[in-house]
Amino acid sequence: MTTPDTSRQLGRFIAASGMTNLADGIAVVVWAWMATLLTRDPLLVALMPVALRMPWFLFALPAGIVTDRVDRRRLMLTMDILRACVFAVAALLVWSALPLGEPPENGTGVPVLFGALLMCALLVGTAEVFRDNAAQTMLPAIVPHAGLERANGRLWSVELVGNALIGPALGAFLIAFVIWMPFALNAAIFALAALMMLGLRGQFKPQQAGARDWRKELREGLGFLRAAPLLRLLAVVTGVWNLLHQMVVIALVLHVQENLGLGARGYGLILAAGAVGGILGGLIAERVIKRLGAGATAQWMTLASAVAFGAIVFAPNGWALALVLAMFELTGLIWNTVSVSYRQRVIPDALLGRVNSVYRLLAWGMMPVGLLLSGLIVSWSEALMPRGAALTMPFAAAGLGAALLTAVAWRSLGRGFSKA
Repeated sequence: MTTPDTSRQLGRFIAASGMTNLADGIAVVVWAWMATLLTRDPLLVALMPVALRMPWFLFALPAGIVTDRVDRRRLMLTMDILRACVFAVAALLVWSALPLGEPPENGTGVPVLFGALLMCALLVGTAEVFRDNAAQTMLPAIVPHAGLERANGRLWSVELVGNALIGPALGAFLIAFVIWMPFALNAAIFALAALMMLGLRGQFKPQQAGARDWRKELREGLGFLRAAPLLRLLAVVTGVWNLLHQMVVIALVLHVQENLGLGARGYGLILAAGAVGGILGGLIAERVIKRLGAGATAQWMTLASAVAFGAIVFAPNGWALALVLAMFELTGLIWNTVSVSYRQRVIPDALLGRVNSVYRLLAWGMMPVGLLLSGLIVSWSEALMPRGAALTMPFAAAGLGAALLTAVAWRSLGRGFSKA
């Protein structure tokens, strides 16, 4: 049963997460759009989000070990402060480089600024790895296990409001108005999120047994995942899906600009419209899972993503694209609710950080591959077809990949959840 104190603690935790996700939503537009102001080369544009996602491959395992050793609330607080400082530096860098010239087709217009922003993105991504890994281990310490689906639904709905509804639209407006402003605003938002985490009360440091040995601790996390077939399956499915998703996300930036003729504000509003579907998914996820069952829900949501990826190719304008993204975000949020709630429920608290990090290494470590693959697909396709058509090829490839993923995983997902 949820007590009034539990509700207050959950509310504070969700508010802090909402703030950080608002900043992340602003950054979704700003990092990629800033790259297009410095270069038109698809591979170089992809490097900026690669710098944000590469830390998941590099630091996911160390983050898990750290999360299971320290006070998780304090770790999240430290990472929010670090991101506030990095965004403040990025704002100063962009401001000092103004005015910017026309971006070249090859290379970058301001190499020093481009390189410095890549380093800032890498630091922000590294902080996100440690912060997000700790955040996913916090929820089971705040609410009872029976309330995880409802708590996760509320958490992700609030996060989506910031990350994909308000954040992208606000970031697009600000970068079109004053290009350094969204970086400065993010610095302030992360500082406020840190203040919210200061007021969170509870026991968030896992119990330690015996002397610390990071090799032994890592083996324990790997061993638990190795002995859990359904967790391994979910990690692999999520990893492949994230690879395909990142192919689509980075390809959208140039597709919206060159094929649909929209600016930063239009792009932000399209992402925001997609978030409406995600928010609805968060609100109905618990009921959908109860109605269909966890296995069937995971199966159908994976299939729906294949349809959504492929449909982007045929969306003739921003309105149609927004509708497709709304469907995609709705089904993706329901999938996440199934996957993460199961993970939080079955992994012991003392192992949660390590197992979670191994899981997310598989699931999130594929993101940089998807980003680079998207740029390569566009570059290769330009040799065979007009640029406009080439810019849609990552969507077609992602749709085909998601369809194959659904076919391969369908039976195992149903059987795995039935046994669970």
